[in-house]
Amino acid sequence: MKFVSTLFLLFLLAIPSFATAAEKEGMILIPGGVYEMGSRKSLMELNPTDIFNTDRHTLGPEDPAHEVDIDSFYIDMYETTNAQYEEYVKATGHKASSYADNERFNGPQQPVVGTTWKDAKKYCEWRGKRLPTEAEWEKAARGKRPVKFPWGNDIPDDTKANFDNHLGKTAPVGSYPAGKSDYGVFDLSGNVSEWVNDWHYPEYYIFSPKKNPQGLDKGQYKVLRGGSWRNNAEDIRLTYRNATIPKLQNNSVGFRCALSANEAN
Repeated sequence: MKFVSTLFLLFLLAIPSFATAAEKEGMILIPGGVYEMGSRKSLMELNPTDIFNTDRHTLGPEDPAHEVDIDSFYIDMYETTNAQYEEYVKATGHKASSYADNERFNGPQQPVVGTTWKDAKKYCEWRGKRLPTEAEWEKAARGKRPVKFPWGNDIPDDTKANFDNHLGKTAPVGSYPAGKSDYGVFDLSGNVSEWVNDWHYPEYYIFSPKKNPQGLDKGQYKVLRGGSWRNNAEDIRLTYRNATIPKLQNNSVGFRCALSANEAN
């Protein structure tokens, strides 16, 4: 009997690992398919005549709720940390983040802040990845249900997210397991707002393509998603869209990387 058990153990050890390189790097596979992006409440309140209003923000940046069809992709389980970014800086000679010497924000497992959009893009490329699109980011946050926050519809509290200046700074990534999304992605609400690939355009949801929307080719502002440790509860909901100049470097904006499933191995 002991001989049989030993043989079985050797058999198990001989089975190759089927985890992809992306999964071994701490990425989560998000299955492709159709989901509803944006705010359904905004859709119900939408006045079609607002399309012609000279005030470009009349529609609201989450209007209207609409279906998108995205391909499968991987996304980092956690926001990019200071330790990871420091590795990049040492390997490439790229400039350090603007908060690298700030003791409130430079802990190894805190998310890196003080990086521009281009800094974030270059880091992801160095890792063989890219920034997620806005549609991918929301799919990772929304999970498998029509929810308001990554964890569901429960009102945010300090067990689910770092928000509303509760800590007065960023928390180490992964500090809120109760707030992770259905797919197991952490800190999609609060902690740091996250750079995504898309240029911001208030009315983009009206004419965006259904299949793998990428945003416009150019613009003035880049989209931020997820809200930060500074934002109130309403502004860390998963449909909330913010935008800023791509050269911004402050202590509430970070990022995570993504990778198309067909590029993973």
